Amino acid sequence: MKQMLGLKFRRQQPIDNYIVDFICFEKKLIIEVDGGQHSLQKDEDRERDMHLEKNGFKILRFWNNEVLENMEGVLEKIRSHCLCHPPLDPLPSREGI
Repeated sequence: MKQMLGLKFRRQQPIDNYIVDFICFEKKLIIEVDGGQHSLQKDEDRERDMHLEKNGFKILRFWNNEVLENMEGVLEKIRSHCLCHPPLDPLPSREGI
């Protein structure tokens, strides 16, 4: 997934001390695709999510098998989130300074 609805998604992007699976900076949206190891590291994931959310990011998590077995459903959840949340305001213009 590189683009959806004209939004750019980056893959394996470092954010602070973490590397996220996919990120759309315009929507401050992180997509995580979790394998079975995540069922054993719930506390670490919760701490990571809290840190990222505190910095304004929204995290959508999906299991690997959910992506493999229901790709359209996963993409629809991502599309729906992107459509329901307007893009963040761009930085103010420096014109006239």
